[in-house]
Amino acid sequence: MSNKISVVIIAGNEEQNIYDCLKSVEWADEIIVVDSESTDDTVKIAKEFTDKIFIKKWMGFSKQKDYAVNLARNNWVLSLDADERITPKLADEILNSSLEFDGYLIGRENYFIGKAISTCGWENDYQLRLFKKSNTTITDRLVHEGFVSDGKTAKLKNKMVHLTYNSIESALAKINHYSDLKATEDYERKTIGGLGILLHSVSAFLRFFISYKGYKDGVYGMIISFFNSITSMLSYTKIWELNLRKQTAGEKE
Repeated sequence: MSNKISVVIIAGNEEQNIYDCLKSVEWADEIIVVDSESTDDTVKIAKEFTDKIFIKKWMGFSKQKDYAVNLARNNWVLSLDADERITPKLADEILNSSLEFDGYLIGRENYFIGKAISTCGWENDYQLRLFKKSNTTITDRLVHEGFVSDGKTAKLKNKMVHLTYNSIESALAKINHYSDLKATEDYERKTIGGLGILLHSVSAFLRFFISYKGYKDGVYGMIISFFNSITSMLSYTKIWELNLRKQTAGEKE
């Protein structure tokens, strides 16, 4: 392939994930790791694969990824998270492609505690990850950020592996963190009460377990649906709390 590719990865305390992630992209022309001041062996492990490691204080997902992309010396960029891996088949597809479009959406085979999940909406998870940086931007959001190309895009046939949650402990930590971000992003334009919190929580479970057929993945699908319900409950409860604090502060002025 004539087009050179830079792989950019953001990481923070990812010593459990970073080795396999970097190993899966050894074929790239350039590997860049932006580390958010890890206190574990993330940087030490990354040095086995690249000398292009940049320490950057955490700025949020969107800004951190944008910073990483702008460090790439090549126009073609493949953006990864530390819990993602490029399979050999996907690597072959990328390397043997003429890259005639401006960007490519890559599907993710999402794993929950070691099991590939085929329901809960996880089976249709396509994201723009391989793109020309010259005409691609990233949405400025606290959570669920994504790359957007102003050119033509297509889907690659093969998927990457995404180790979404490796344990219940890590899942609960992510849920708490993401619900914080979601609440901070939304509270100024949303209000919620007790009934709304309850209805959103129940609706989230039913949507993932029934509408998205989580029941087909058995106990895994049930737990994922339950976790989505918890995420919804925490997000809206935190929105309620932030609005309450705002109201209380206004009354004191």
